[in-house]
Amino acid sequence: MQDLNITLVQTHLYWQNVGANLAMLEEKLWQVAGPTDLIILPEMFNTGFSMEVEKLAEPMNLTTFKWMKQMAAQTKAVITGSFIVRENDQYYNRLIWMQPDGNFKTYDKRHLFRMANEHDHFSPGKERLIVDLKGWKICPMVCYDLRFPVWSRNLSRQQQGNMDFDVLIYVANWPAPRVNAWDILLQARAVENLCYTIGVNRVAEDGNGIPYNGHSQVNTAKGETPCFLKEEETIQNFTLSYTELAKLREKFPAYLDADSFTLED
Repeated sequence: MQDLNITLVQTHLYWQNVGANLAMLEEKLWQVAGPTDLIILPEMFNTGFSMEVEKLAEPMNLTTFKWMKQMAAQTKAVITGSFIVRENDQYYNRLIWMQPDGNFKTYDKRHLFRMANEHDHFSPGKERLIVDLKGWKICPMVCYDLRFPVWSRNLSRQQQGNMDFDVLIYVANWPAPRVNAWDILLQARAVENLCYTIGVNRVAEDGNGIPYNGHSQVNTAKGETPCFLKEEETIQNFTLSYTELAKLREKFPAYLDADSFTLED
């Protein structure tokens, strides 16, 4: 298994301004140093975390989707992040996993943040997404999903080394007043699932006056945090080692003792 080169984009966002955000992010992506396999953007990277769905939603294959397709092709990397999508008269906080060849997959945010009334404006997703990148199995999720360990559970196939995924990704607009929970839960999801966790959060204040202070990070299955971006607006490359992950799973196969269960709606 090859190592996986990832890029975390921790940035401010222009409030409800799709054109300004896409232009700003395009400029930032050209600053990425060296080759990368995966570029991770925050939640609602083209608008900020807004409930004005009628004003901001796009159908698939319009402006933001086409921008992601173009940038993935130009950077030769997978690009992922979420934005507001309108489909069949419903609205979704939809994560797009855009490949350089133009193929893509989607994940609709399952857990909608009721404290901001997100559940009154969006429809929840019903299925997890697990994708393959260079042999790595990756499960991308969105913000509030982080608080729900059952949805993030790495199910074992009861064979050594055979688990649902190797990496959990959370793209987010996670406010500064609750950032301690963000740090703790990212570590917990990594340890309990014997996987890497990656959290990418935004910085600065949004149009509702809510402050965000980043803390984008990578956590190992041991609960270590070798990549931590603090509060600065920055772009950071990091390499995930499959060898190190496989060694830990072999030495400490706690997943073999996990409880078996199924999820029901």
